[in-house]
Amino acid sequence: MKADVQIQSLEIGDFRMRYMDYQEVIDKCQQLNEKYQIEEEKFYSVIENLANTDLSTDQKLIASYQQLLQVVSNEIKAIEKMVDLQPTCQMGCAFCCYFPIVINEMEAKIMKASMKQFPEERQQALQKHFNDYYKTYKSELQQVNAVDEVDDDFKYSYKKKMLPCVMLDTKENKCLAYEIRPIPCRTYVNYITPKVCEVNLMPKETISYEFFYQEYMGALNEFLQYLYEEEDTGMVTYPDDLYREDLLINWMKDVQLHS
Repeated sequence: MKADVQIQSLEIGDFRMRYMDYQEVIDKCQQLNEKYQIEEEKFYSVIENLANTDLSTDQKLIASYQQLLQVVSNEIKAIEKMVDLQPTCQMGCAFCCYFPIVINEMEAKIMKASMKQFPEERQQALQKHFNDYYKTYKSELQQVNAVDEVDDDFKYSYKKKMLPCVMLDTKENKCLAYEIRPIPCRTYVNYITPKVCEVNLMPKETISYEFFYQEYMGALNEFLQYLYEEEDTGMVTYPDDLYREDLLINWMKDVQLHS
C-alpha cells in the first residue's frame, strides 16, 4: 500500500508553490527501477558517427564529450517525463555549486579546449573570472589538495568551507560554462522544496543519477581505444589521462584563454 503523500509548500507573496515530499520522490525512483533501462546504443552511436567524419582528432574528442553529455541530459529529461518528476532546481539556485567536483585529466583537457571555441568576448570574460577567482580564494585553495577519495566525510568538510565552483559567477549565481558542465553537475537534481538545499550542507533528499557515468565514460574510453589503435589520440594521453583525477578547481588553474 502506497504511503499518503504529504505535499510541502512555500509561500512567495500571493503565489503558493507546491512540492512533492521525499517519500513521493522515493516512490517514483522505485517506479524508475522497474520501468527504465539504459539504451547503450544512444551513447555508442555518438562515437560511431564521429569516427567516420573528417574532423581533426581534437575536434572529434570535443564533439564526443559534448554530445555524450547531452545524451545524459536528454536521458534525465526522459526519466522525469516517464514518472512525472519536475526538478525544482532553477536559475539562480547554486547551493550544489559548493560541492567538490572531481573529473579526470581527459575531461579537464577537453573542457579547456571547448572553452577555446567560445566567442572571443566570452573567453576574455572567463579568463578574467578565473584570474579573479584564484586571487580571491588563494588562501582557501591552499588548503585543498589532490583528492584520493571523495567520500561523504570529504564532501561534508569541503562544503563547510563554502568554496564556490571555479565556474560559478557568485554575483548572478550562474555557471559560466553551463553547456560543458561535467557529469557530476548535470546528474545531481532536487525534486522537493529548494529549502532542503538551503538549510542542509548535505541534503539527503536530492537525487544523483550516477549510473549514467559508466555509459558516458565507457563510450569515451572505447572511442579513445579506437584512436589509440589509429595512433592519434590528439590532446589526450591515453590511457594515463583517464586514471588521473583531481578537483575541477585544481584542473582549471592553468587555463589560458584569449586575453
